[in-house]
Amino acid sequence: MGLTKQYLRYAATAVFGVIGSQKANISYVSLRGGERGRHVAVAACEHVFIWDVRKGEKVLILQGQKHEVSFLCPSPDGVHVAVGYEDGAVKIFNLLTGESNVSFNGHKSAVSVMSYDALGARLVTGSKDTDVIVWDIINECGLYRLKGHKDVITQALFLKDKNLLVTSSKDTFVKWWDLDTQHCFQTMVGHRSEVWGMVLLNGQSRLLTGSADSELRAWDIRYLEEEKAKGEPKVKKGKTLLEEDGDSAEGEDESVEERILSCKKAGSLLREARDRVVSMAADARARVLACHGNDSVLELFTVLSEEEVQKKMAKKLKKAKKRAAKTQGETGEEAGEAPAVERTLKDEILRLVNVKASAKIRWADCLACGGGELKLALLLQNNTVETYSLRPADKTPAPSKTARLTLGGHRTDARTLAFSSDSLAVLSASGDTVKVWNRSTLQVVRTMACEYALCSLFVPGDRQIILGTKSGKLQIFELASGSLLETVEAHDGALWGIVTGGADKTVKFWDFELVKDQDTSQKRLAVKHTRTLQLEEDVLCVKLSPDHRLLAASLLDSTVKVFYTDSLKFFLSLYGHKLPVLCLDISHDSTLIATGSADRNVKIWGLDFGDCHRSLFAHDDSVMFLQFVPKTHLFFTAGKDKKIKQWDADKFEHIQTLEGHHREVWCLAISPNGDHLVSSSHDKSLRLWERTREPIILEEEREMEREAEFEESMAKGDTPVVPGETEGEAAPAGKKTIETVKAAERIMEALELYRGELRKMEEHKYACERAGKELPAPKPNPVLVAFGSVSPSRHVLDVIKKVRSSELEVSLLVLPFPYVPELLKLFNGYIQEGLDVELVCRCLFFLLRIHFGQITSNQMLLSFLQREIESKEDVMFFAEATGRLEEKRKKRRRRERALLTIA
Repeated sequence: MGLTKQYLRYAATAVFGVIGSQKANISYVSLRGGERGRHVAVAACEHVFIWDVRKGEKVLILQGQKHEVSFLCPSPDGVHVAVGYEDGAVKIFNLLTGESNVSFNGHKSAVSVMSYDALGARLVTGSKDTDVIVWDIINECGLYRLKGHKDVITQALFLKDKNLLVTSSKDTFVKWWDLDTQHCFQTMVGHRSEVWGMVLLNGQSRLLTGSADSELRAWDIRYLEEEKAKGEPKVKKGKTLLEEDGDSAEGEDESVEERILSCKKAGSLLREARDRVVSMAADARARVLACHGNDSVLELFTVLSEEEVQKKMAKKLKKAKKRAAKTQGETGEEAGEAPAVERTLKDEILRLVNVKASAKIRWADCLACGGGELKLALLLQNNTVETYSLRPADKTPAPSKTARLTLGGHRTDARTLAFSSDSLAVLSASGDTVKVWNRSTLQVVRTMACEYALCSLFVPGDRQIILGTKSGKLQIFELASGSLLETVEAHDGALWGIVTGGADKTVKFWDFELVKDQDTSQKRLAVKHTRTLQLEEDVLCVKLSPDHRLLAASLLDSTVKVFYTDSLKFFLSLYGHKLPVLCLDISHDSTLIATGSADRNVKIWGLDFGDCHRSLFAHDDSVMFLQFVPKTHLFFTAGKDKKIKQWDADKFEHIQTLEGHHREVWCLAISPNGDHLVSSSHDKSLRLWERTREPIILEEEREMEREAEFEESMAKGDTPVVPGETEGEAAPAGKKTIETVKAAERIMEALELYRGELRKMEEHKYACERAGKELPAPKPNPVLVAFGSVSPSRHVLDVIKKVRSSELEVSLLVLPFPYVPELLKLFNGYIQEGLDVELVCRCLFFLLRIHFGQITSNQMLLSFLQREIESKEDVMFFAEATGRLEEKRKKRRRRERALLTIA
């Protein structure tokens, strides 16, 4: 099939302008050769950036694929970092190489929390799908899925010396899990609202929880084994009461056998903030607790050691005795018993200091360093990272700001973009700053303070830039000095273009001129207002045709009016959109105009008669920006549905979808040579796309889109239920994905090849018997030859070995049952030969557990199992043994009846 028209693919090349995404937390990490507290890891859309806070530089990028990062967790050894994503996937990255060799797929939606155990051998993940999964890092597989919570998991913590797990959720419950039996043995119901965070203190003998109010609740943890060592607990009506009648946790009604520990509320701390806890963090030794809400204040508390508490209580007792003695001296009473001093939570946890950040805090992390120094890293809601340090041991600890990462991005969304005439510089402007970037290095060349910018351009010569602002002003900046040359009051409302159109229902024409600067006596660039076109509605966007003959203006009444530029007389009215046109552009030859609207449609019009050539349903939400590729009839659109799409205005075809942004796309700019595209989004990122030499075949593109839709629908599907088992608290950890289906298909293909080779050998044997002589052996399958002339059975094992460890169980679960008997026989042979016994046994036990019902009902397999067991262990098979036992009982009954009859 010949290509009538060749389209070239645009591919993503870089993400820049984002310092830290709001979705995921911030965490201190240690890089080889770097001092503690120097590097922080933050999410940047689908990537993870490692920043050197001292230099303010990006030192490492952990590359993601498509989905946004939702949580980070460094390993205890500091060598790895676990990264959770929006689609529920988890990847383990090596900080030495920046590569990921281990990945897990088990959750159906975003990973909301992760935590390593003390040794770093296990990882627990919680998700928005309400499940908790425990993963084995060493074997790279899922251990079990714990079900029980009814809302998003907000925290999950391993207990250091016990095989226990504690989880919290937005369903208001805190659950304790016994990982030996994978069941929840206790649920704490003492919270009236969502539990947003937890930390373990005092050697994991105290749990501190934060919820949607200003109270931090403390719970004392007492282990049953330790209590038994001290003395047998009292038992009353089947309940265990330790020392005091009210010593059981609220909502606790487990029996003695099931109960492993008790939780008793020990009091509460009051935060200064009145809103919910957003995040809680503690240093490695759990001596300092950091907590914050939706404001810009981080509250720090210090946790006293037992020695410090005892000293404090001794002082308290001394003061109480002095007061008592003084009171007795005044009243003349005799000295009685020593005054009792009650130990409260405030004696153990003290308020340390508040840290005021420059903006609202989204996430916080703290790190205890040598010399008693505490370092704090704050990810702020305005795309900024700040770090502070203080000494908790000081009498009045004073936090000092040590670093602020701001240069690499805007504080608010960039609403306008522009390329320089040589395509080497990119301009981006937001609500408070305008930045000029070097396209090749993605470094900021200039940062200038401006008003809220809505439109921009490079002045011919690329020495100055002009911004149109929300307040209706034109601002002219000199790039060499970074100074503001002039501010012109252009419109009374928001200004959307140059030629300028504003919310004051006018379109104005401006000329460039050189004027003498009064301060420097040198000439500088200025703009001079020449003409005004009065309209009946607010102007949303304006565009001058490349031949300067026509002017198109989009109005608030959902129409586009076209005027002659020389006489400003009305020429055409383009109507058909149901909602206002938010963007438009005119092709290089001034023959076509394309309009994008809030009604999600793009319309292509002829500029000769104003007829609508075609209306295209372009995006799932408002079309925010539209621009033609220079010297072509191809154009790009950007939408609130997070997508950028390329279209052919002649054939009315959708060519390509550029996916990558995670929020609404506000604007884009195409370089004058058409080789580069830059886009801006509400996710704070700027993305650079480059035109490659790879041609696009539209049929293949549609096929890839269908595959992506299928994969997405599969990810949302339910986890397969194991036959014969009721759904309980524990379930398999993995989930069905395209990779697991493909792995199952590869195993099936290998088994089909094995069957074919066996059939071929049987036919060859039969032919030799008939001929009465040895015939030449049949040629082996080319696949086996390609893999080094391996045997068919060994080829099946090699295919299974290539399946990722984390996807193995689900791949076997997808396998249809007719393949299972043959696979079991092969496993028997592998074990006898001693081939990969550990892997084979893992697969064998899983298949036996999953297909137990079908295996026991399959007579062929049942006979095979019976022969194997009887020959190896000299025992009778259970069905036969049951039958013989029943016969013996019948004979005994007959004898008893005969005796009774004789008697």
